[in-house]
Amino acid sequence: MEALTIHRLQFAFTVIFHYLFPQLTMGLALLIVVLKTLALRTGEGHYNHAARFWARIFGINFVLGVVTGIPMEFQFGTNWASFSRYSGGVIGQTLAMEGVFSFFLESSFLGAFLFGEKRLGPRLHWLAAFLVFLGTWLSGFFIIATNAWMQHPVAYQPGPDGALALKSFWGLFLNPWLGWQYLHNMTASVVTASIVMAALGAFYLLAERDQDYGRTFIRIGVTAGLIASAILIFPTGDEQGRNVAHYQPVTLAAMEGLFKSEKGAPLAIIGQPDVQAEALDNPIFVPRALSFLTYRRWMAEVRGLDDFPRDTWPDNIPLLYYAYHIMVGLGTIFVAVLALAGFMLWRGQLYDTPLMLWALMLLAPFPYIATTAGWMTAELGRQPWLVYGLLRTAQGSSQAVSSGNATFTLIGFAGMYSVLAVLFLFLIYLEVESGPEPASSAGHAAQTPNA
Repeated sequence: MEALTIHRLQFAFTVIFHYLFPQLTMGLALLIVVLKTLALRTGEGHYNHAARFWARIFGINFVLGVVTGIPMEFQFGTNWASFSRYSGGVIGQTLAMEGVFSFFLESSFLGAFLFGEKRLGPRLHWLAAFLVFLGTWLSGFFIIATNAWMQHPVAYQPGPDGALALKSFWGLFLNPWLGWQYLHNMTASVVTASIVMAALGAFYLLAERDQDYGRTFIRIGVTAGLIASAILIFPTGDEQGRNVAHYQPVTLAAMEGLFKSEKGAPLAIIGQPDVQAEALDNPIFVPRALSFLTYRRWMAEVRGLDDFPRDTWPDNIPLLYYAYHIMVGLGTIFVAVLALAGFMLWRGQLYDTPLMLWALMLLAPFPYIATTAGWMTAELGRQPWLVYGLLRTAQGSSQAVSSGNATFTLIGFAGMYSVLAVLFLFLIYLEVESGPEPASSAGHAAQTPNA
């Protein structure tokens, strides 16, 4: 296997594994602020205990995110040195800012939140939670700003050596691609955290333990998850899709399996793309829906893959197509399940319906699958470019790193990350087993509001 393929596989593996952790911390940061706000407004210690419990889960994920994120960023210099030389003058700004906010603001106030409750008092402890949230979401902003620039490069100018330099600091952060991608990504993280919280609450109720906390986790998780999953579809998902149609029309055609340009283009619900025959096998279409969703006109023309040179087509159209449809399909399922759970919660039936509690508990892995499919859609869709329209993927890899060296490090990462995965699951198991109730309160009922 050639070195470029190994470089791509290694980066794909490390970034997919890494993102399992930040997506939960970014969403949990907001939900912890919600719990602390409820504690401040009601004076109920129950909400404080719940916030501290989820902060411990946050801390475990944060540490694993840092440990797995550092090797990923080092790959820019080892496996993708040509890309780093070419674009480092631009993306170096955003990656440096992400490091500052992640390691200093986020980690410092996380320590204050975890260990300073008695000294800080209720209001300052709430402020510490809010600053953890702010640092986490700022960290996410700078990472998304980096990716948005790779998807739609702006505010750059070539230097005398051909490398790019930043032309406008504000132009970089006013990238038209950035806003909707950032909101879509962060909303997805809230969906992940909300479903995980609701799933754990369902587990506690089914296991007949920590009942009050289980009800609180379900109530907050289902409510936040339903709102976030709806926003994920509209407006953030809809507007991000229109960005793709405007700036990367060949990507849209591949995502939708549209091989021929068409007026009144249908939306493919399912089907199998056959690149050789340039057709979609066994499709189920919604007539004219793609034209309307993309251009708000039923008979608008949507450009198909036949309208673009073949060397600009995404490298792996079937994988891109399936990843996109998995993301959309799971997003639709989230809305349906959480809407039903929300209705039952409103009717006062959810806590006593085991079948629905099982559904919520078993839903926990699927946001991770959906976000992974979403990022695969974004990255596969950008191919064959590293920096869209400027630098091809084949031009960005390190020529001095052989396929043997890259394979060796890929195997090493796989082994190391397997150990980290086992350690992570063990630590989460210990937290879930010990539960949200402080040890000093064990055996005593927690004071809680009526759920």
